[in-house]
Amino acid sequence: MRARNNFLQLALFTLIASLSHSKSFACAACFGQSDSRMAQGMNMGIFALLLVITCVLGGVAGFFVFLARRGSHGESNYPAGLQPISETSTNA
Repeated sequence: MRARNNFLQLALFTLIASLSHSKSFACAACFGQSDSRMAQGMNMGIFALLLVITCVLGGVAGFFVFLARRGSHGESNYPAGLQPISETSTNA
């Protein structure tokens, strides 16, 4: 019964919030003033987030390109002393 009361309270709150004045929820960009300082700040925030995401995805892609290039060169590209241990080698 308590869960039903909580659900009804949440539904009533949602109904009241959705029927309240629409101007109180609109920001400058959504309400139509796209040249305001708030809209410009929001656009700069979006561009900053896109820049961060692009850098991270570029780093991940670059890492996989590095692994692909290193894997295609074979064992001759290893520095001296860092040769991989193979099954046929003997270490005494």
